[in-house]
Amino acid sequence: MRNKTLALTVVMLLLLALAVPAFAAGPNFGEAIYADGQAWGTKGTADLPAPNAHNRQSFDGLYKITNGVEGQLAVAEAAPGNPAYNGGRWIEYMGSFTGTPVLVTSFGQLQDLIDAGEISFTETGNYFQCPLLPVKG
Repeated sequence: MRNKTLALTVVMLLLLALAVPAFAAGPNFGEAIYADGQAWGTKGTADLPAPNAHNRQSFDGLYKITNGVEGQLAVAEAAPGNPAYNGGRWIEYMGSFTGTPVLVTSFGQLQDLIDAGEISFTETGNYFQCPLLPVKG
């Protein structure tokens, strides 16, 4: 019985060792995401299940631009300090400019470009937790 318990413990530790590295990386305090006109760092923590119609509003959109200008980061709907910020729970969108690319640093600017038909997005089906952190020089 002791050998079975020891074997089970070793197997569990090995499985844990394989699972942890995906989220074990330290936080990124460098510029990673634009939100509310400023750059933020981040730390990915977990994949989340798809929201249903009742909890979709507890996620924010994270918009990744495939053909933006140099220095373009993903753009978030809101950041800490904004009452609309949902703590870093994201629905990912992928999109590209149909017009001339410009640097986008806020969701308001992004929404204006979407409304003007200058950029379009598609939901990717990725949902995750990734809080925004202040950038440290």
